[in-house]
Amino acid sequence: MEITEIRVFLKESQDKKLKAYTTVTFDNVFVVRNIKVIQGANGLFIAMPSRKIKTTCAKCNFKNEVGSKFCNHCGASIPEHSPIDPEEAKSEHRDIAHPITQEFREYLQKKILEAYKTETNKQSSSS
Repeated sequence: MEITEIRVFLKESQDKKLKAYTTVTFDNVFVVRNIKVIQGANGLFIAMPSRKIKTTCAKCNFKNEVGSKFCNHCGASIPEHSPIDPEEAKSEHRDIAHPITQEFREYLQKKILEAYKTETNKQSSSS
C-alpha cells in the first residue's frame, strides 16, 4: 500500500497540543481524514481518527457518551461504565481506522510528520 497524497491543515493557535489535522490518500483510491498531529512530551506523534464510546441508558435505551452521569434523553442516573475490553478501559475514544502493524504505523507517522514539517516551513517562510 502506497501513500499517494497527504494534505495538512495547520491549526491556528500553535500553542496548543493539537498542531494539525491531515487527510491521507492511499493508492489514489482510499482516503482517511482527521489524522491528528499532536505535540506530546516526547515530541510529535499522530493520533488516528476516533469517536467517543457510547453507553446505553437502562431506562430509555438512549446512547450517551461514556462518563455521563445522567441520560441526555430521560434524565435517569447512569451507573459508572465498567469496560469489558481492556483497550476500552484506556480511553473514552475508540479508533475508527488504524494501522494493524507497528511497521506500517511507523511508516505512516514518518510520512505524515514529514508533510507536517514541510507545511510548517512553507507557512513560516510566507509569513
